[in-house]
Amino acid sequence: MSSASVLQNANAPAVNRPNAIAVGTIVWLGSEVMFFAGLFAIYFTLRTSLPALWAESTTHLDVPYALTNTIILVLSSFTCQFGVFAAERLQARATGWRMSEWGMVEWFFLTYAMGAVFVTGQVFEYATLVSEGIMISSSAYGSAFYLTTGFHALHVTGGLLAFLLTIGRAFAVKNFGHREATTAIVVSYYWHFVDVVWIGLFLVIYVLK
Repeated sequence: MSSASVLQNANAPAVNRPNAIAVGTIVWLGSEVMFFAGLFAIYFTLRTSLPALWAESTTHLDVPYALTNTIILVLSSFTCQFGVFAAERLQARATGWRMSEWGMVEWFFLTYAMGAVFVTGQVFEYATLVSEGIMISSSAYGSAFYLTTGFHALHVTGGLLAFLLTIGRAFAVKNFGHREATTAIVVSYYWHFVDVVWIGLFLVIYVLK
């Protein structure tokens, strides 16, 4: 190869390939969209078929309570994104006591706590509804309600485990680098996804009841 060819190759622009992990996560989340679309379809079909049952059963829902729980989950998306910003700066842990100096670990711990509060709130809501006779086997409404919200709660729980693994990885590595930052970004994709799905569920189940 001539020196001119070598020089030309050296000056050629670098090819920026998309991160395989991020692309794989996005594709997987696309399949999750289809899964929840099926749950929404089941809910709408049953509600259309049994309007009287829905009108009676939805009176047991505590909308202000669910709204508070929803706000907590939505706010956790913001704390998660602040953690991503810190990860992109390759800042794993806090450099000071102020929130502006927090690293990914502190923001993800806060996000984890808010997500845990959301799941705990759902457990208390389930306990209240069961005490009032709304169970998964009691009616079509109970089945639709617990299937849609229950599968979402499982996804949130999976996100909480992902946060713990990401935080643990930040402590395990000697130097927090781009690989660890990519993990944080991918986890944030998932968390934003479950937040958006819950907003849709809240609107359908609690607002448009």
